[in-house]
Amino acid sequence: MEPEQIEALFTREDGQFVFARWGRPIAPVVFGVQEETLEVVKGALEAVAALAGHKMAETDMELGSNLMVFFFEQWAELLDVPGMDRLVPELDGLVAKLTMIDANQYRFFRFDETGAIKACFVFLRMDAHLSAVSAQTLALSQIVQSYLLWSDTAFRDQSPLAVAGETTILRPDVAGLIRAAYDPVLPPAAMDSSHALRLYARMQAGGVQ
Repeated sequence: MEPEQIEALFTREDGQFVFARWGRPIAPVVFGVQEETLEVVKGALEAVAALAGHKMAETDMELGSNLMVFFFEQWAELLDVPGMDRLVPELDGLVAKLTMIDANQYRFFRFDETGAIKACFVFLRMDAHLSAVSAQTLALSQIVQSYLLWSDTAFRDQSPLAVAGETTILRPDVAGLIRAAYDPVLPPAAMDSSHALRLYARMQAGGVQ
């Protein structure tokens, strides 16, 4: 992965470069799935945490849970969740927009005073497309996309995942980038595209091409 490719993964459609990683341990909770799917999501969380060298926790001191993953059938269901309007600003308008464009997923981040991620809310409307994806693939994809503030166009043309035999895995270059992003020598957030060069240097130091 070249510096230009790394920069593109954090450059939004409006041209702004924004990088952020989690600045605190992740305390997850999952809603709307059965026990077997919950175990798959938990496995994906543990795998990416181990890759990044980042901590997980039972609770977050400020928020209780800071990574919330919701599975549901219709966007309108979010309007009936108690307190959801306090978690996500302008919820009514967001639900209307997501319904209008027939979206099947949405992620909303909150940040601390340093710019690091302090909370992430993942919403998955299980339409025909998402329902056809295996639980392992869906869980790993969503956790990977929640671990960094990727560009809104980052994985539009190519998934962060790959298939090895009958197993879905994280692409080695994306795995190396996540590992580099969580290197403690790097800041938790950056808005200058030169940060892509620092990420590239850490990937090279880690032996990732």
